Amino acid sequence: MERQAVNPVTWSQQLGFNQGEVVSGESRTLYISGQTAMSPEGRPKHEGDMAGQLGLALANLEAVLGEAGMGLANLVRLNVYATDIDALMEHYGVLAARLGQAGVAPTTTMLGVTRLAVPGQLVELDGTAVA
Repeated sequence: MERQAVNPVTWSQQLGFNQGEVVSGESRTLYISGQTAMSPEGRPKHEGDMAGQLGLALANLEAVLGEAGMGLANLVRLNVYATDIDALMEHYGVLAARLGQAGVAPTTTMLGVTRLAVPGQLVELDGTAVA
């Protein structure tokens, strides 16, 4: 797989994402459902703790990637949904650091929502990965 960043402006790179990416030569595409701070048994974790929920949602996203034989480096699209954008931004470094360690800056959309499907969940991540 080859990736080519498309950045007609460069400010987004300082925040850890590209404006666009051209992906060529992919052999497999993984569409990842929304991942939240749920235990393996399907129980919500880290009530009221944005940092804890963001970390576990990211770990759950990585678990899906791993099960498909991929990792964060394969992530080309990331959507972030949060019930409190200000609280998310206070802890966004958790996510940005993990993406940076993987050497990836996927295209990203961040949305504020009134609530998520599971009561008490504060953040949800979904994405697309290619290998």
